[in-house]
Amino acid sequence: MLRAIPIARLLIHAAAVLVIVPVLVEPTVPNLLALGAGLGLALAYTLKDYGSSFVAGLTAVLENTYQPGDWIEIDGAYGEVKLIAGRAVHLVTADDTEVIVPHSRLWSTSIFNASSGNRSLLCVTNFYLDADHDAFAVRKRLAEIATSSSYRAPDTAVTVIALEKPWGTHYRVKAYVKESREQFLFMTDVTIRGKDVLRHLGVQFAQAPYAETGPAGHG
Repeated sequence: MLRAIPIARLLIHAAAVLVIVPVLVEPTVPNLLALGAGLGLALAYTLKDYGSSFVAGLTAVLENTYQPGDWIEIDGAYGEVKLIAGRAVHLVTADDTEVIVPHSRLWSTSIFNASSGNRSLLCVTNFYLDADHDAFAVRKRLAEIATSSSYRAPDTAVTVIALEKPWGTHYRVKAYVKESREQFLFMTDVTIRGKDVLRHLGVQFAQAPYAETGPAGHG
């Protein structure tokens, strides 16, 4: 019933226009031509964005930019493609929120496709550690944890990358999951077990840098 309300309003407004226009405008050929030209111009201006989105949707389908089941990111919205409609693509985020993005964003923004038609995708789990630690031992243990995860895709490699930062060392554990929908479960599993192992190794976690601001605005 709630869905029928806007449709009913649209039909009532259309009927009202059909009744009122002949009363205000004499139905002669010149008047009808002028009215039709004005209406066509108004529709062309109003529907130009829809036309752009429709053409972009055709381009996305023909170029296979994204397809149902892909995990993509557009304008900061990251989710699984559920529907490719004529005007927009429908995403469902990890928080079960539907995001509707017009296809026309294809012309002006970057689209990140994490799976590109595959069931699996690459996950990156981050660890931020104090710089004073045994890097070889940490790298080995993190790789073992990711390899032993039940969510990891079989016969795929695990890579651990270490990046030195002014505040400490940033580790990135990279591995493929069996199912794209399990990506967050995999990262949670690696994070929890990784933190437990790092504590047993006596490794300190990095502290976020901060600045203490005084009354005059100087830190």
